Amino acid sequence: LRHDSKGKKKSRMMKKIQICLCFVFVSGILYEISLLSGCIFSCIPLSKHFLTPEQVLSLGKSIFFLETTERLEPPPLVSCSVESAARIYPDRPVILFMKGLNNETALDSNSSYAAFSLLSSMSNVFIFPLQMETLFENTPLLQWYKEVNPEQEKNWVHISSDASRLALIWKYGGIYMDTDVISIRPIPEASFLAAQKSQFSSNGIFGFPSYHKFIWDCMNNFVLKYNGKIWGNQGPFLMTRMLKAICNLTDFVGLEDHSCQNISFLNPQRFYPIPYPAWKKYYEVWNKNPNFNHSYALHLWNFMNRNQKVVVAGSNTLAEKLYKTYCPTTYRDLIQGAARETSHSRETML
Repeated sequence: LRHDSKGKKKSRMMKKIQICLCFVFVSGILYEISLLSGCIFSCIPLSKHFLTPEQVLSLGKSIFFLETTERLEPPPLVSCSVESAARIYPDRPVILFMKGLNNETALDSNSSYAAFSLLSSMSNVFIFPLQMETLFENTPLLQWYKEVNPEQEKNWVHISSDASRLALIWKYGGIYMDTDVISIRPIPEASFLAAQKSQFSSNGIFGFPSYHKFIWDCMNNFVLKYNGKIWGNQGPFLMTRMLKAICNLTDFVGLEDHSCQNISFLNPQRFYPIPYPAWKKYYEVWNKNPNFNHSYALHLWNFMNRNQKVVVAGSNTLAEKLYKTYCPTTYRDLIQGAARETSHSRETML
């Protein structure tokens, strides 16, 4: 009887120890998650690999990028955009959603894809699969998505991106950026649209808190006025017509920003100091480089880049200098690294 009594006590003691250990483990994970909204990514670089997309998104104030093609290797400009945002916003999650990924795709800091390895090693950068149907749930976009035929849409890559960015900002809040936007200083506004020119809004970069009425109205209008044959109808033209519906837009004078119904309409100098007709200037050598003192980020107009101009090590172009300053790891690993590999290949052939 004494032996049985001791056995029961020992068993109860083991259960208590197990419960305490479980409590400590769970508390540790919750504590790490709570830290992500503070200092903090640099303090716990390993914890991010155990976080689900829902846990990261629930933190709010994320910086979003989208890749709606099937490619898995981000080119240098995409890598530079994500890296620059991660450096400018070290206390915020920077998330790249990629359509080509799925939950079984094993790509991390040890990936054979150089850009994946580079970005995954950054403590506040997360790369997740883009699952559109799930993303569009509980939004006006879901029924549209179920009915549209992507194979009949010549602009589907852009249209699906236009829809996805609206749903992301509506559900989770934060800032959306195109993958050809290089961040150079923090954006001080919480609710903003970027003027591409006077009285015309871009949708290449914008930010709102979650569940903002303007974004919900944009999703409704996206479906109501849907026309996939007109490029930009669901993108910058959508943002412009929705802003005009609630605001009396006027031309910008100097460096002023406009404001209407608590939405900041930011001066073209904030993101587009080099307008799209002059996009090639990013790939030219300047006698005196601009300082971009009035800009928060720079849009490099990759859609206009039909000839696929790229940054070349040692070219001394404006774009190369931007890479060196705002995405130095991308420049070192992907630009200089590619130059070294090319040089080595030529020497081997000789």
